[in-house]
Amino acid sequence: MTSASNRQFRVTPGGCLRGDIRVPGDKSISHRAVMLGAIAEGITEVRGFLEGDDAMATLAAMRALGVAIDGPKQGALQIDGVGLHGLSAPAGPLDLGNSGTSMRLFCGLLAGQTFTAELVGDASLMRRPMRRVTEPLARMGAVIHATEAGTAPLSIQPAAGLHTIDYAMPMASAQVKSAVLLAGLYARGQTTVTEPGITRDHTERMLTAFGYPVESHGGEVRVSGGGRLTAGPIDVPADISSAAFFLVGAAIAAGSSLTLRDVGLNPTRIGVIEILRRMGAQIDIEPASSAGGEPVGTLHVTPAPLHGIEIPTDWVPLAIDEFPVLFIAAACAHGVTTLSGAEELRVKESDRLAVMAEGLTALGVAVETRADGLTMTGGPIQGGRVHAHGDHRIAMAFAMAGLVADGPIEISGCAEVDTSFPGFVELAAQVGLRISAVEQAT
Repeated sequence: MTSASNRQFRVTPGGCLRGDIRVPGDKSISHRAVMLGAIAEGITEVRGFLEGDDAMATLAAMRALGVAIDGPKQGALQIDGVGLHGLSAPAGPLDLGNSGTSMRLFCGLLAGQTFTAELVGDASLMRRPMRRVTEPLARMGAVIHATEAGTAPLSIQPAAGLHTIDYAMPMASAQVKSAVLLAGLYARGQTTVTEPGITRDHTERMLTAFGYPVESHGGEVRVSGGGRLTAGPIDVPADISSAAFFLVGAAIAAGSSLTLRDVGLNPTRIGVIEILRRMGAQIDIEPASSAGGEPVGTLHVTPAPLHGIEIPTDWVPLAIDEFPVLFIAAACAHGVTTLSGAEELRVKESDRLAVMAEGLTALGVAVETRADGLTMTGGPIQGGRVHAHGDHRIAMAFAMAGLVADGPIEISGCAEVDTSFPGFVELAAQVGLRISAVEQAT
């Protein structure tokens, strides 16, 4: 008998990435397509939905809240929206697995409902901080009970009525912004969120696509309660966070030539491209028409010598999920790369600063960590063993390091890759990564 929790990757060196592929649909947009389609009026048809564990957790939760959803069938969904006030009480706790996005956005969406709902998840999610969401929602009148540590399980009780808020976020977070905006749909008057830095604007774009007015000017985003969402088609582009692994792999491995189709190029998400280009990567972009309010395009990447840089702090929110694989690029670059202002990486699926530093050190890379970042000196990558600590992005990042290592890299703790990238091993092997997955017996 085997257990997925003991899945390991093994990568042998010498491969390169060549081909023309499309990575799975964007996870952030998939979450929002289900949530907003559910509270819209009418039938929403979604194409390109990511059938990964995180997005499927959102879909299952919406079904538990009384929304009829047909699919997914090869990325296609049909959502029979119930309107802003049509959700119903679930029969039990909503299990959101490993998805922090689901839990934080559901806090905002459920804060204005007339029934009680409990949000739970796996061991990792139950340790993640939720006060950054529950505190501003409480200021709006939401009643959300958490543990003394501010973590899940979260019990969301019916509120007497939500009131508007003018909320200046202490730190940039698209999830916090989105939770407050979703709660604002149920508040009387105008809710305003002020960002200290640019964050993902998928929620604002999709609200607009559903016909709900959103104002956005100079770092301030506003919605007024009492409106309605009108159902319509949503095309989910390929996820730039998933494409990032292949961008880095093709940039560092000699002989590579890789094309990535239909990639989402939202301006709040292209930090990974800008950082890699500043390091010297050769990435060509062919823009295409928009999909569901999101710009998309085709990327072509070939190998190029990389050099270390000091990453601008205002780029950090634009690449927050891509730093694990960007650290692999930095390990292959000539000179020193410095990252600051990225303390958010310590409260992801793992402490990504600590876990990446641990793994890179095991592979012979010089790394110094700080509370809000790290400094890396590029050089040869050795073979060896690393642990992803159940973090999907770390597992895939170290897999790409295997392209240029001087020996095999074995990566344990890889089961959660399916949360964001089902079929990663098969697609990576298809374009030339010498990777295999092994299920270890319990």
